[in-house]
Amino acid sequence: MVGASKARQASVPPDTFWFAARDSYSLSEIYDTLDKVEDSSLGKTSGEDGLSYRPSNEGYPGLDTRRGRMREGKKAVSGTGSSTTGTARSQEQNFAEVGGPPPVQNTVSSRIGDSSRRLRKQERLESPDAAQPPPFNRRRSQPEPQQLSRLATELYTVSYLILFSILGTLARLGVQWLTLYPGAPVVLPVLWANFGGSLFIGFLSEDRRLFRDEWGASREDHRRQKEEDDVDAFKRNHASVKKTIPLYIGLTVGFCGSFTSFSAFQRDVFLALSNDLPTPIDHPYPAAAGTISQSSTVPRDGGYSFEALLAVVILTICLCISALKLGAHIALSLDPLTPTLPFPLTRNLVDRCIVLLAWGSWLGAIVLAIWPPDRPSGPSSRGTWANETWRGEVLFALVFAPVGCLLRFYASLKLNGLVPSFPLGTFAVNMLGTAVEGMAYDLQHVPLQSTAGLTGGGRVGCQVLQGVMDGFCGCLTTVSTWVAELNGLGRRHAYAYGTASVVGGLALLVIIMGSVRWSVGWTEVACAT
Repeated sequence: MVGASKARQASVPPDTFWFAARDSYSLSEIYDTLDKVEDSSLGKTSGEDGLSYRPSNEGYPGLDTRRGRMREGKKAVSGTGSSTTGTARSQEQNFAEVGGPPPVQNTVSSRIGDSSRRLRKQERLESPDAAQPPPFNRRRSQPEPQQLSRLATELYTVSYLILFSILGTLARLGVQWLTLYPGAPVVLPVLWANFGGSLFIGFLSEDRRLFRDEWGASREDHRRQKEEDDVDAFKRNHASVKKTIPLYIGLTVGFCGSFTSFSAFQRDVFLALSNDLPTPIDHPYPAAAGTISQSSTVPRDGGYSFEALLAVVILTICLCISALKLGAHIALSLDPLTPTLPFPLTRNLVDRCIVLLAWGSWLGAIVLAIWPPDRPSGPSSRGTWANETWRGEVLFALVFAPVGCLLRFYASLKLNGLVPSFPLGTFAVNMLGTAVEGMAYDLQHVPLQSTAGLTGGGRVGCQVLQGVMDGFCGCLTTVSTWVAELNGLGRRHAYAYGTASVVGGLALLVIIMGSVRWSVGWTEVACAT
């Protein structure tokens, strides 16, 4: 499929110039593997965070690949009795199996739109001028649009991922601190962050306004195509183009993927099973009760622990899938009010400024981790190093966050297209991040002989391990991608993929965390987390 599109890219019809961006991004051939994965979770192609990135072949992002797929589909329908037709039909059926229903299906407006399109087509056919060729359009004979270099496109994409991974990590930590309060009805600290990230990616995936000018076409062109052509095809075209835009990749892959965390979700599942889930203290205790902490729990029967496990799994999955659809509903409701990002501003100014801002922010986080503001001689000093908390609570997480986000992004590009019905890249990073999370949690809660028996290696070691869990693992794993893929896969494949993810992650933590918890046991951490 991709090879056919590359063979056709040298002869793009002149009537497609209106669709090409004025300065198209150039993406590496690594993006071609994701053309094998069709995800209609929001009518889109499934890749990283519900995304897949169409290759911008010679300045026309995804255009040849999409047209090639349409031609192959037509051959599969019209041909009879040939092996080629059978192969094409089997490919179409494979894509149809992967494709699921979009979050919002407006059947009434679809019927009205179909009727109006049929009426306009009949009027054109009955018109006396129907046999006349269309008038010459000067805009369609424009010279080929300029194309950004592949290096510049890659630099912009990586820069957006770095910046938004830092912002997503800050947002996730902030939501955790805000929602874990005394008397909280839900004591899962990462639940509301997963909800927010799923909602935001649902909005971005369904939105057709923010990046409309990135096509390089006027609003009149979009209105005419939307009226004369199939609305579903219009939405698919728009989705394929905007997924090549570094800013869109940064918002979905970088922010939404880092705002949510599959490893933290799986950690809470195991802690619920082992009766170690932290709970805010919301009742006064007598002094004779001794020291009471959030990790102090009352022994309970194993059946209750299994109920707690089911509660965490069901609540998280159902709430996040609901958030995905709610985000799509919000995008449709706000469509008339959503502004369009101006093309010259995003391409000529924002992209270039983000490079300095992203790398400067990452470097700033590293400098602050070396010299934290609350060090003994710092501007926010609390006296001694024993009272320093910034590094464990946030700074080390910001240092490790871009590493996890970039690893997730490239792993998805390499692996997600290998098995159309099973997003292997997302599954792999979620399992890897969950395993690393379990190992870091164990090391943080047991005395280490290499550090004279200090729990977690002492205060600094404890802070580094917390940064690995919150930053690296939090950004390496994602729930927003996962629920978008569950929504887009066929029913049988969705249940298989979801079950494999939950059971696989829990099995890893039972082996990694359970072997320590139920043998040597855990102790209180040596730092503020």
